[in-house]
Amino acid sequence: MDLRPLGATGVEVSMIGFGAFKIGRNQKTKYAESYDLPGQEEVDQLLDTITDAGISLIDTAPAYGCSEERIGAWLKRSGARNRIILATKVGEEFEAGRSHYAFDRNSINRSIDRSLTLLGVDRLDIVNVHSNGEDLRIIDQTDVLEVLATRRDQGDLGVVGFSGKTLAGHRRAIEHPVGIRSLMIELNLEDSDQAPILEEAHERGIGILIKKGLASGRAGAEESLSWLLANRAISSVVIGSRSAGHMCENLAIARALR
Repeated sequence: MDLRPLGATGVEVSMIGFGAFKIGRNQKTKYAESYDLPGQEEVDQLLDTITDAGISLIDTAPAYGCSEERIGAWLKRSGARNRIILATKVGEEFEAGRSHYAFDRNSINRSIDRSLTLLGVDRLDIVNVHSNGEDLRIIDQTDVLEVLATRRDQGDLGVVGFSGKTLAGHRRAIEHPVGIRSLMIELNLEDSDQAPILEEAHERGIGILIKKGLASGRAGAEESLSWLLANRAISSVVIGSRSAGHMCENLAIARALR
């Protein structure tokens, strides 16, 4: 699997990343169909298959239920840590069937500590702010970015990123003095509102991770990936799945586009 640089961070990621939502949470989702959570053995087989096939980026979050814990168990069993770029998030948590957001200093530090413990690692490669849509308020009126910068400087994480929902928020993020080096943006054939940030971020050496690139399954994979991966500003398209076959099909499409 070809790798692409995550901007000027020095990190390289696979063109297709694995979004780990569905291995940890099946409540209060935005998917059209319900699904059962896989067991740990199924998760292990899935992660073994897709990483052996060439996917190196795994994207998770505290809000993804038991996703971090299951990835941590797989990492302990597989010994695959040195082949994986681990991305997680701070700001949103999912408990007792509902999401809640907290961007204060104590909550963010607890979140980072918990992710390190659950994943069983001593360093997180990428940590994105998990925005609730109030991008400008989060950036301008909370401590979250300063806390991430401090933990980065202490060696607990590598790249500070922002997973927002507005063009204005992403523009503010890449201008912030803490040095955000990665954005996670929603972009697909049905919604291209965020497209203007691609070149702006690329010029600053900031990596771009794409979420919902297949429009939550509504857009065709071949057409979508061809459109997205033609843009060299995009480092990786993160796709969520419970199926190794589905992920490998998307890998094959991406490889054919080289």
